[in-house]
Amino acid sequence: MAVLVEWSEAGEAVDAEFADALDRLDQEVQAAETKKMLGGEHDRKNAIVTIHPGAGGTESQDWAEMLVRMYLRWAERRGFKREIIDYQPAEEAGLKSATFTVTGEYAYGLLSAEAGVHRLVRISPFDQAARRHTSFASVYVWPELPEDVDVEIDEKELRIDTYRSSGAGGQHVNVTDSAIRITHLPTGIVVSCQNERSQHRNRDSAMKVLKARLYDLRQKENQARLEQIGGAKKEIAFGSQIRSYVLHPYQLVKDHRTKEQVGDVSRVLDGDLDGFIKSYLMKKAGGTLGEAAPDEDVA
Repeated sequence: MAVLVEWSEAGEAVDAEFADALDRLDQEVQAAETKKMLGGEHDRKNAIVTIHPGAGGTESQDWAEMLVRMYLRWAERRGFKREIIDYQPAEEAGLKSATFTVTGEYAYGLLSAEAGVHRLVRISPFDQAARRHTSFASVYVWPELPEDVDVEIDEKELRIDTYRSSGAGGQHVNVTDSAIRITHLPTGIVVSCQNERSQHRNRDSAMKVLKARLYDLRQKENQARLEQIGGAKKEIAFGSQIRSYVLHPYQLVKDHRTKEQVGDVSRVLDGDLDGFIKSYLMKKAGGTLGEAAPDEDVA
């Protein structure tokens, strides 16, 4: 009997080890499949992400902060380095704007799947009548460009302002005016950085973001000209929700471009986004990506 027990325990240990090996193999295969779909010019680069709340005051500002947490958790799950370079808190709750970098292989290629308008439907924690509210926030993603990428920036076309840094809950507040805000006058693009203690380093970080945004603007203008000439179908643009997160009257996260949906909203908001990202990349690679849904109501 003792021999049989030992054999049973050994067999269970082998089965568990085999199952773990299969899980690791499956993860490696999925990672290889995802990377195969990321062949764009900048897909392997680091990412710069900016999140802005939409109309709706405190509701949308709180939703924007929830999205920041979601993407930081996603990056942490993947072992990517994360750094918030600008955070503008709102008066009551949430934020007015946040920009952070995600450093890791294919960070931009993966996060580019998340660019667009995200919608939240929930019972408002800020409404004394406990009514249901719909909130919107926009996610913008740019590749972090190397120094040798040609983006001309004329210093005469920049307005540079300094101000005192602020942080969520009074964190990271500098006593000197080291934060930097740069306005590119011809385009009206405004970037800011307050993460570093040094004004010089904040300026360098802000210029890196400005460079990425100007490069992206130039690429979009070139694409628009090609579409006008050739009549090409436009890609999904900002202004329509790409994904809805419903917390009431039921639980559902639905991507309107891929029809991918998950019932466990908490898991998604805790950074479990790989299923949505992979589905987007697969449909994009296969040319079957749907349009965002400005009028589709999942609530």
